Amino acid sequence: MSDASLTTLVILDTSIKNNVATSIAHIYIRNKPITKTLYHALNVMSIEAKLVTIRCGINQATSINYISKIIIVIDSIHAAKKIFDLSFHPFQKHVVAILRELHYFFSYHPDNHIEFWDCPSHSNWRLYKAVDSKTKSIRLTPLYPNKLS
Repeated sequence: MSDASLTTLVILDTSIKNNVATSIAHIYIRNKPITKTLYHALNVMSIEAKLVTIRCGINQATSINYISKIIIVIDSIHAAKKIFDLSFHPFQKHVVAILRELHYFFSYHPDNHIEFWDCPSHSNWRLYKAVDSKTKSIRLTPLYPNKLS
């Protein structure tokens, strides 16, 4: 495979416990880990946490030179489908940011493309299982658990 046709694998997972969303993105090229990123957010809905994780994963993948194919692996394909639903919804700012990144990616070369793979949380695929386990094992306690504190 030449450098002009690299595929990047972006494995994403999100978990919400005690009003704290933990999202992890692992990026691989040629089965080698390139980046591992951990995100935390307080008082967000599950779908918003997943969209932000997708957004960050796509942003990181498109910033890698010579990438022509991005594969997003996520356990909630319904969240990925929200990206292409242009009707009004409360998370449109994330959708617009994702579509902007994808526009630049597709404009760079006409053969560039992206795929979304659905990988259930109970999957035994080694790469996804590692991300899923890590997401669920992190325990954070917010300093100010709600707006009334």
